[in-house]
Amino acid sequence: MRTLRPSRAAAKFVAELPLKPFRQIWLKILGLLADPYPHDSAQLVGYDFHRVDVGEYRIVYRATETEIELLLVGKRNDDEIYKQLKRKR
Repeated sequence: MRTLRPSRAAAKFVAELPLKPFRQIWLKILGLLADPYPHDSAQLVGYDFHRVDVGEYRIVYRATETEIELLLVGKRNDDEIYKQLKRKR
């Protein structure tokens, strides 16, 4: 079983969500622990990360044999998540 290693930014964003989106995102993250590359995931071009969509939110993560590194969680229709990703590079 993989372990979850969230970044501070991702943990803070998820913790501040209302209950319904929090539950949806949390269930998707738990699903990533079992299957890190679900059918709706896609690798980000130019990065060693994958992304998956949950409702109106996007999760950016990296999967290894032992862990899921949760890098960012943000609004799907907003380019802010990709701007944050470029800053972290």
